[in-house]
This record gives sequence, structure tokens and C-alpha cells, in this order.
Amino acid sequence: MKSTYWTRRIGVYLLFAFSCICTAVAFGQDGKSTFADYCAGCHGAELQGGLAGPLIKTDWNYGRRRGDMIRNVTYGIADTEMIAWGEVLSKEEIRGVVNYIVESQTTPPTAERQLPTLIESELMTLKVEVVVDDGLAIPWGIDFIDANRLIISERSGQLRWIVNGKLDSTPIRGTPKTVDDRTGGYMDVIVDPNYAENRWIYLAHSFTPFDPSDRSAPAMTRIVRGRVEDHEWVDQEVLFQVADSLLVVNGNRWGCRFLFDVGGHLFFTIGDMARGDFAQNLDRPAGKIFRIWPDGSVPNDNPFVDRSGALSAIYSFGNRNVQGLAIHPTTQKIWFTEHGPMGGDELNVLEEGGNFGWPIITYGVDYSGEIVSEKTHMDGMIQPIMQWTPSIAISPALFVDHPNWSTWQNDLLVGALAYEEVRRIRIKDEVVTHQELILKNLGRIRDLHMGPDGNIYILSNNPDRLIKLVP
Repeated sequence: MKSTYWTRRIGVYLLFAFSCICTAVAFGQDGKSTFADYCAGCHGAELQGGLAGPLIKTDWNYGRRRGDMIRNVTYGIADTEMIAWGEVLSKEEIRGVVNYIVESQTTPPTAERQLPTLIESELMTLKVEVVVDDGLAIPWGIDFIDANRLIISERSGQLRWIVNGKLDSTPIRGTPKTVDDRTGGYMDVIVDPNYAENRWIYLAHSFTPFDPSDRSAPAMTRIVRGRVEDHEWVDQEVLFQVADSLLVVNGNRWGCRFLFDVGGHLFFTIGDMARGDFAQNLDRPAGKIFRIWPDGSVPNDNPFVDRSGALSAIYSFGNRNVQGLAIHPTTQKIWFTEHGPMGGDELNVLEEGGNFGWPIITYGVDYSGEIVSEKTHMDGMIQPIMQWTPSIAISPALFVDHPNWSTWQNDLLVGALAYEEVRRIRIKDEVVTHQELILKNLGRIRDLHMGPDGNIYILSNNPDRLIKLVP
């Protein structure tokens, strides 16, 4: 009886697998004919290029995953000759075209690229060295304790040490439970500027007071600090946690990036949690940048500390999802990078009490193609220094400030997730005057840090690794 049962089960599985393979092949075949009818006139019958660029290639400027390509075909690519086909082709036809393009490649688009050993940038030659390329699981943030030791957060809910360039195999125990979400979980980690005296480490994570494994449980980004003793998280203090009434269900875009300013304030960010309208409400935590003291208390001069009903820790609002914070070495102003929707990634300068407009003004549209807002400007709402359309999924930010990097001094480095880039941005009087692409298609760039050794450390996902640039 058992063998008959399992024989039937295996037969069903094989039939299902065969059906999936046939469906994929059919999509590829249909995609080839659709490509011939609609795409070959520009891209060439053999994808070799013509009026438009070739599609047999290894460099994918606008995303190299199927989802990226489907979006590009459906909605087009702004400021290029690639038009939108979503009103002409069905979803199945677009998927077939993308499958055909992917299956025609000699090098799979998502194949891991070989890391270069040298980069010839416009102003200097850089050596690329691997620090850790094994054992990490979706790392999110890093910070240095000293020249030999740094701490790293992993999205699923772990803190790890890297000591003398080696990943400690033992995670830190006793850290807080988290909601492991694709845009949340454990996020940024930062070391107290006075760590040598107080040993505080700060962590941002997705938190619910209910069951963290229940994806429908109400939740919100929370800020805690603790100390580490013999791989044990101890002395935890909660610095920012909203009332249960302000938690959201099925949240998305949690933030969160940290920064200490020169005055000792701790800044942190929370995304709009997929509730865009909340970003304009001062009684809601979503879509904001916050400022607190390291012990969690609120500075008396915060812009909304005396506003009835407002969360007193708010420093700015109308922010969709801030992913990078950096201090300009000369002006000491805080700059930040912010995810737009589909289009409209932003580079901004932080202003006390500033309204950065989301979702009332934006340069992007929704992922569905629907209009978020017809407006890009409005009185009382701050314009970005720069915006990227299409979105590169801009993420970390780092101002270069070290004698080893004199030709890059005061330049801004930004990383991108979807476009897998590191860019160098030259700024004069708060105007972007030049951009240079430093890295491309080597992983989703999650964090950037200037190390105590004067090297620039780059943390990535897919592949999960830590590398450094040496001038």
C-alpha cells in the first residue's frame, strides 16, 4: 500500500515538474515570436542591436533580474528611447519576451560577476580586496569598534563580529526577536561615539509585541541599545518604541539608517510602512527622520516637541524610505538618500522640521504604473538636490573625509540596491556637478563605511560579502 501511494505521489510530482518545464519552454517560444514582431526592429533579430542597444550582453544598466526586465518592458525606462509596452503586450507576452531574452544569454544575467582586483577610476587607481565572502546571511549594517573589530547585522535577526578580517562563527546570543521581513528585520547597527567608555551598541529592528513569526501581527521599527559580553547581548534598553495603537499590519519599507551628529544626537529613519499618507501625519511614526539623545530622551529643541499630538522625536517628515545618512565634512550638514517609488529616488539635505513632500509631491509613479501624484513641486515642501528616474534603489551614503583619499575629499559615495552600483558624486554649493560609476553589477550595495585604516568598506547582498577599496 505504501509503495503504491508513494508511486502515485511521485508520478504527480513528475507530471507537475514536466508541466512547469513545458510552460517555461512555451513562454520562451512565444517570447521569441513576440520579440520578432515588436522588438527586433530596434534590438536586432538576433538581439545583436541596431537602432537600440544589443541585448546579448554582460552589463545590465537597468537591473539584471527578471523582475527588473519585466518592469522595464512594461513601463519603459525614463529619459531613454525605451518606451512602455504595457498597453500593447499582455503580461504573459511580456514575461515571454523577458524569458526569451534571458534564455538567449551566453552569460546568465544574474550570474555572479568576478570581482576586479583593480579599478581605474577617473582620479585614482583603487585596489579591491575581499574581507569576508563566506558565512554571511543578508547582512544589513556594519560599524567599527576599533581598527581590528567590527559588528555586523544580518536581516534575519543576528549580530556578528568580524575580528582581524575574519567572521566570527558564533553569533551574539540573546539579541531581540524580530519580524524577518524582506524590507525589515535587523537593519542598521551603530557603535556609540564613546564606546571605549560606555560600550553601547545601537540596533534598529522590526518589532512586534506579539508573535514575530506571524506576518499579520501589528509591528513597527524599534530602536534599542545594549552591550556585548562574551557573545551575549546584555543591558538592553529600549530607546524608541511606539504605542501598540500606532503599529501597522503587513508593513513594508521599515527604514532604518543611523547617524550620530557632531552634537551627539542620534538620528534614525523609519520608512512609510506602505502607508504613504502617514508620512504627512506628525502623530504617526511612518515616513520620518527622528532625533534623540543616546539614552532615548528627546532634545528640548526638536522642531515638534511642543506640537500637540506630534511625536516629539520627529525631526523631518514626508519621507518615503530614507536609506542613507551622511554628514558633510565641511558644512556639517546632514545629507540623506531616499527611495522613491518607480522613479524619483532622491538626494536631500536635511532641514529641521522640513517637509520633504511624500506622497503629495514625487518624481516617481507607483509600481503598478498608477500616478501617485501629479505634482513634483509645492510651496512649503522641500525639493531634492537631485533625483534619479528611473530609480536606482539608492541606499547607503558616505562622504569621503580622509587624507588617503585627497582627490575624493568631500565627494559623496552612494550605493544602489536594484542597480547594484557605487557612484561617486561631486558636489559644489549643494549642487551635483559630476557623477562617476565606480562599481556595477557586483551585488546589491547595502552599506558603506570609512574604516579606521583609511579604506572604504562596502557591504553587499547577492552576493553577501564585505570588500574594501584601498587607494
